[in-house]
Amino acid sequence: MTVKKSAKKTAKKPDVKIYTTATCPWCMKTKDFLKQNNIKYQEMNVGLDEKARHEMFEKSGQFGVPVTDVNGTIIVGYDKEALKKTLGI
Repeated sequence: MTVKKSAKKTAKKPDVKIYTTATCPWCMKTKDFLKQNNIKYQEMNVGLDEKARHEMFEKSGQFGVPVTDVNGTIIVGYDKEALKKTLGI
């Protein structure tokens, strides 16, 4: 029996990490956008996690949230167009 690989390529799922705080409305908008587009993400609450806060600052140079890391591309704030472009939506 011969097994052929499908010619159809499987798109690699993006690695998405969002740095947030519990009360940030722009963080909520960013998370809602990701959910609406079925994008899985890891949330890091920088208000509770000092290590995450340091990591966010090292990546972005920012202390404001949200900061979204998509496969190493950093998006500061809720920037729907940048998210779409980076995620290929």
